Amino acid sequence: MYNIIGKKKIWFTFSGILMAVSIIVLSVWGLRLGIDFSGGSLLEISYSTDRPDLNTMEQSLTEFELESLKIQPAGEHEYILRFEEIDEDTHQNILSKLQTEDNQLNENRFEAIGPSIGNELKTKAIQSIIIVLLFIVIYIAYAFRKVSKPVASWKYGISAIIALVHDILIITGIFAVLGYFFRVEVDSLFVTALLTILGFSIHDTIVTFDRTRENLIKNKDESFDDIINISVNQTIVRSLNTSITTLFVLLAIYIFGGETIKNFVLALILGVIIGTYSSIFIASPLLSMWHKKK
Repeated sequence: MYNIIGKKKIWFTFSGILMAVSIIVLSVWGLRLGIDFSGGSLLEISYSTDRPDLNTMEQSLTEFELESLKIQPAGEHEYILRFEEIDEDTHQNILSKLQTEDNQLNENRFEAIGPSIGNELKTKAIQSIIIVLLFIVIYIAYAFRKVSKPVASWKYGISAIIALVHDILIITGIFAVLGYFFRVEVDSLFVTALLTILGFSIHDTIVTFDRTRENLIKNKDESFDDIINISVNQTIVRSLNTSITTLFVLLAIYIFGGETIKNFVLALILGVIIGTYSSIFIASPLLSMWHKKK
């Protein structure tokens, strides 16, 4: 049996370093916001035959002097273009410029989001995450209401929330780095990924906490740290199996899926890895820390 709880200082130190680095990069670089949050235009086009190369596309649009222009291949014949907010005349001129004589151009989608709508979406995204965290605390405190010794039931909820904040902070820190070096943007799909990660991570944590609750009844002669360690070791194989099989699916989607969902899937992959780690090495050791302080 691996002594996970006995080495909690190692896990806390490692996670503390990751969280500190994430806070620094978020403070210095911030997230690279997509048009969902910052405002702008999204144009999705397709060609009847082979699409022009990226250099040709960029040169065709030079005269429009578009700010934050990003051209992303999608599928075999499609492109997704992101740029500043434009009027309808400019929109039609861009379509005309991209049209070629021997290759039919089709407009699949055009969306324009103003800055005010982008700010509203950003505010609602933050609110949705906070509300989810609040309800998780309430649910766990209620589910473990009969567990009052040696750690109060609400501390289970707080421990789970700290682990979730750990997950979200590290993932957003990674995307801040990706945004700075590789121009990776975050959009509404990124928020969806974060909410999904919260659900996945808390599920693993509750399973371990529930086993701890059972072992508190069965092993009354054991110390609290030993009971937590037994519980984590009893559930670790299940957690790893669930996470690994999920990662297989996500990796397949990331490799063979479309370009438009790659960042979304990448966030999920990181979330599964970090969420599994926090469920095993952060959430349960935090219970031990509560007990030691008490």
